[in-house]
Amino acid sequence: MANALNWFEIPATDIDRAKKFYNRIFEIELIPIEASSGFPMVMFPAERGDISGAVIQGEGYKPSVEGSIVYLNCGDDLNTVLNRIEAAGGRVVMSKTDISENGFVAYFMDSEGNKVGLHSMG
Repeated sequence: MANALNWFEIPATDIDRAKKFYNRIFEIELIPIEASSGFPMVMFPAERGDISGAVIQGEGYKPSVEGSIVYLNCGDDLNTVLNRIEAAGGRVVMSKTDISENGFVAYFMDSEGNKVGLHSMG
């Protein structure tokens, strides 16, 4: 197994609001894709073969602060993304925290009520 993760899905109650939130904090454009379930879904951009994921709205997809946490890659410094959270409609739960040789992490609540992690090496 090359990677423990190959895909993730972040639940949304309002796919348009969630798309706008993630577009704004990462300064990207999430890509609308057709989900096999027929539910609205937008994917994080990725190079072919890279690990990626999506935001999805539909039955059985309920935003939560409990359970598994997805850590999104913030490149060189997670503060770049973290500093955009509140203006985009989210809330910082834990500021940038040193985790030794493994870099830095932070947590935030997204526009949908999910607790999400951020990671960077710097």
